[in-house]
Amino acid sequence: MKYLAFASRNHKEILRDPLTLLLGMGLPIIMMYLFSIMQKNMPFDLYSIESLTPGVIVFSFSFITLFSGMLIGKDKSSSFLMRIFASPLSASDYIVGYAFPLLPIAILQIVVCFISASFLGLSINVNILVAIIVLMIIAMLYIGFGLLLGTYFTDKQVGGIFAIFVNLTTWLSGTWFKLDMIGGAFKTIGYALPFAHAVDATRFALSGEYGELIIPLLWVVGYTILIFVVAVTGFKRKMKS
Repeated sequence: MKYLAFASRNHKEILRDPLTLLLGMGLPIIMMYLFSIMQKNMPFDLYSIESLTPGVIVFSFSFITLFSGMLIGKDKSSSFLMRIFASPLSASDYIVGYAFPLLPIAILQIVVCFISASFLGLSINVNILVAIIVLMIIAMLYIGFGLLLGTYFTDKQVGGIFAIFVNLTTWLSGTWFKLDMIGGAFKTIGYALPFAHAVDATRFALSGEYGELIIPLLWVVGYTILIFVVAVTGFKRKMKS
């Protein structure tokens, strides 16, 4: 439990930027309402609330990537990390200490989005509990990407890379449209990455199709483990250098 004090410090650092937190909460909800309005004027069912909500929540996790990446990047730029390397924490302790404070933010994003979706017609049932468990696993994937970016880049670089990351993950995840609509190489690339699998897993959980849930969830778990291993390995190298 050595990382708890470090995690507490990181939690306070995150709360010092309430504007970014509000953006991470508010923008997904605004987009959910806008696309729901668009659906009312469409002759076909593209943005039903049952299909839209999982994509919007996964999209909101992109901001967690920004939070974690910027936090490590700032600590590196201010030489804070160099000073605390004298502590008995290992590289994995540091990574966990950065990841742990972001989980409450992920939970808050999930709850706020589901409450907002309920006002737009989403049925509240036991499937939501399963979806929340799946979404927490997906949140770890996005946290891992942020830790990876923060380990290898500065805070200013993370901001620029995040703009590319959020567009890449949004378009290749099937958040706003199913990848089958384009198909071809676009679909192949999308399903070679974890983001489309994350959205699919959430949709299957929310619709109660648990038999279809396993494969996309395994893709997410596999990528999450890989990303964290690379992040810890990179952090060890930074500590030695």
